Amino acid sequence: MKLLVTGGAGFIGSAFIRHVLRTTDCVVVNVDKLTYSASPEALEDAASTGRYTLERVDICDGAAVAGVLARHQPDAIVHLAAESHVDRSIDGPGAFVQTNIVGTFELLQAALRYFEQLPAERATRFRFHHVSTDEVFGSLGAEGQFTETTAYSPRSPYSASKASSDHLVRAWHHTYGLPVLLTNCSNNYGPYQFPEKLIPLMLLNALEGKALPVYGNGSNVRDWLFVEDHAAALLTVLRDGAVGRDYNIGGNSERRNIEVVHTLCELLDELAPGTRPYASLITHVTDRPGHDQRYAIDATRIRDELGWRPRESFESGLRRTVTWYLDHLDWCQALQAHGDARRRAGLRGATA
Repeated sequence: MKLLVTGGAGFIGSAFIRHVLRTTDCVVVNVDKLTYSASPEALEDAASTGRYTLERVDICDGAAVAGVLARHQPDAIVHLAAESHVDRSIDGPGAFVQTNIVGTFELLQAALRYFEQLPAERATRFRFHHVSTDEVFGSLGAEGQFTETTAYSPRSPYSASKASSDHLVRAWHHTYGLPVLLTNCSNNYGPYQFPEKLIPLMLLNALEGKALPVYGNGSNVRDWLFVEDHAAALLTVLRDGAVGRDYNIGGNSERRNIEVVHTLCELLDELAPGTRPYASLITHVTDRPGHDQRYAIDATRIRDELGWRPRESFESGLRRTVTWYLDHLDWCQALQAHGDARRRAGLRGATA
């Protein structure tokens, strides 16, 4: 099988490609624009397999995407390319509309034309797997979980753009017959995550003795999913999922943000002790505008229908993550070329 993966140099995309190359004999074509958060280093060993090709293409360029499809003739598309940082979407929503909505539209158009010219036998096997987020569902109260039938209620420019892309994918299935799969995942963490996200931001700041900025009172709750578990789930859905069906992917690991930071500090105290406890660096800062209170995923469907379960608990996954970062500080140092890698964004409209 040949897979075309969009956004494969990103955090989740690169983990998915590594998993595919490690566990299958699939050939992978990575279509990536290589934006600020891309990490080609995460795929340094991919070329040595002889089953990996990088195409530096913007998914908003429909003609270029069509050319890639014509050249490589994939059996499936796994669509991960997206602008993904909520804070950045508050400051600059235009890029999110362009990549997440317009880019998905252009990709769907190219995929549909490609699908319609496939021989019948290949068309039967073709899949378009769209990877999305639990943020499209909005914010939960103290109880309950998101299911595949939860109504959409996006609250940020990022989640609104992802919700829009989800609706486009479903429309191309129902209107044009494109064979799609759609997954919505909870918060990912793990190796090679760009340090604008909570866990790598806190980890690197702590190691440098900088403040650990927790939004508001830190009571916001997220369900945490180790990225390698997510990669395995995506491959499971691609292989065995029912066409037109949605699958929620979660780690069954709800934690308040402040708990996540304290657990991380305790691990660093053990694995890289400093002159004082890292928790002493925690500070509380102005909250993100419109910060959703709680996300929680009900992953019953993917468990019961496809047999997938996360292998890592939050504690074991976080330990693996911290160990990886401590062993790859050179990669982290290279990110300093991105002067705003850890700069606070998304304060527009915030009140002190």
